[in-house]
Amino acid sequence: MKTSLKLKLACFAGGLLIAACAGKGDKTDVVRTTVGFKLNAPLGLDTGSATFFVPDDNPLTEEKVRLGKRLYFDKGLSADGSISCASCHVPEKGFADPNRFSTGVRGQKGTRQAPTIVNRVFSRAQFWDGRAASLEEQVITPITNPAEMGHTKMKLVLRRLQADPSYVEAFREAFAGERAITEQHLAQAIASFERTIFSGNSPYDRYVNGDKTAMSESAVRGYGLFLGKAKCASCHVSFNFTDEIYHNLGTGSLGKNPDQGRFAISKLDGHQGAFKTPTLREVANTAPYMSDGSLQTLEEVIEYYDRGCRPNQWLSPKIKALNLSAQEKADLVDFLKALSGEVTWYGKEEELKRTKPLAIASGS
Repeated sequence: MKTSLKLKLACFAGGLLIAACAGKGDKTDVVRTTVGFKLNAPLGLDTGSATFFVPDDNPLTEEKVRLGKRLYFDKGLSADGSISCASCHVPEKGFADPNRFSTGVRGQKGTRQAPTIVNRVFSRAQFWDGRAASLEEQVITPITNPAEMGHTKMKLVLRRLQADPSYVEAFREAFAGERAITEQHLAQAIASFERTIFSGNSPYDRYVNGDKTAMSESAVRGYGLFLGKAKCASCHVSFNFTDEIYHNLGTGSLGKNPDQGRFAISKLDGHQGAFKTPTLREVANTAPYMSDGSLQTLEEVIEYYDRGCRPNQWLSPKIKALNLSAQEKADLVDFLKALSGEVTWYGKEEELKRTKPLAIASGS
């Protein structure tokens, strides 16, 4: 390996907190315990990092996580019983949506691509534009969106849950015997489950932990490009490969009503058309790409960046044409594929068939 690449790897691993080095040789590098609940993170993730976030008013407990999992997969949370959280964040697709735009109740389509929710415990602001300050806040948004899960009032969802004795008991166990099912408790339960969804133990993680056979020669070359010439690591940083910052890449900028991205929330100049940097974990399994789902393959993504994205007034100053060769593009794609590994979540091996979905009462 060339000296310059060795130096770049060392800087990325040290200065950007590559957590994989903390658990060399182990499949699970860190076990985080909150209120008796053990949160097992696959190799490469750092639950001791500053980005790890579980709010003080919603500590993880097994009862709460178990309830959240049931709610996450229950189509009864939607107005017509047709979709669940898992309909748009599909476990088999890296907890993302394989469609450009997700389909809500009555066949309605969204306007942005549904991003993966793996490793969300390492992020506070949610959605492409960061409009939700926490996972708890994010959970409520699709339930009360007429084009997504279709409810106009949360009380209709809560009434449906309250009518199910098994849910009443599950909420009581999760929330210290409280009898009322509340919007806050619903959000806290689902958010707690989502914090157990991880992606790690990838070929990349094994490679930086000492298994030099874990990545192909092409992927290793791509890693050098990722850190150097391609400048990917200027935004896709640390063990979760995201700076959690908003950048304009030109996506969503076409048409009569271009997507304003973060600007619609912050109203700050420079945020026009800017979207949050997504994690690259599971990127090989979470196509299509970009906030508008306009790119179908990793090869298309590399071509888009290679030509300097789509020029516009607010394009990020970090974006420049890369002039990569065909071999360099192929190497970079191979490295990106090496960031997909083991996806884990609480109760992954359990069968949900044992639990009946919510009953949809006429007129409810």
